[in-house]
Amino acid sequence: MTVKEGLHPSGRTLSDDMRIRSKGVLDPVARFLLDLGLRPNTITLLGLAGNALGAFFLARGDFLTGGLLVLIMGPIDALDGAMARLRGESSDFGAFVDSVTDRYSELFIYGGLLLHFVRTGQALVTALTFAAAAGSVLVSYVKARAESLGYEARGGLLTRFERYLVLAPALLVTGFGWAPAVPIGVGVVAVLANLTALQRIHIVRRQARRAATPSGERTRR
Repeated sequence: MTVKEGLHPSGRTLSDDMRIRSKGVLDPVARFLLDLGLRPNTITLLGLAGNALGAFFLARGDFLTGGLLVLIMGPIDALDGAMARLRGESSDFGAFVDSVTDRYSELFIYGGLLLHFVRTGQALVTALTFAAAAGSVLVSYVKARAESLGYEARGGLLTRFERYLVLAPALLVTGFGWAPAVPIGVGVVAVLANLTALQRIHIVRRQARRAATPSGERTRR
């Protein structure tokens, strides 16, 4: 098993592949927004605000409006990076801020769902939503913590892009009248996100073992 275990054979995640394939669509839109005088940080905050508004509607049980907002905010979240690249402003701090706002956006969505399910007395779906939120945060935390120690923990079963592909359609389908879609979608995320966190922990464990000296002490990186 290689250091990049769990990744696309080329070393890329599905998110990386989609970012490359959508470049031809995103770049013209990003240029248009830049021509309007908008900045990457503006789009980042717009995406965060849009997801917060979507969470508000989800908490009220309006899954159609909330789902539409979550669906629309997905592509918008990808535009800030494209705009920064076109302006020549890509930076580690910008990537850091983008990652933090992504976590807030996800937690807003799960928070809205939690409020709705608690208010309507749906204990099982409440537990699944909490597990989905925890798994989603842990996937990102494991990666960040691993990288701070000099390891790599990317990829896995369900990264943020895949979670978006599961959850956004489920919200819309429920909004159009099929209520089981959200519990099913949240359940899928709850299971696979936590498995992804465990998968990344395993990847780091393998790297740590290979980096260990014969005496059992980890080599410096």
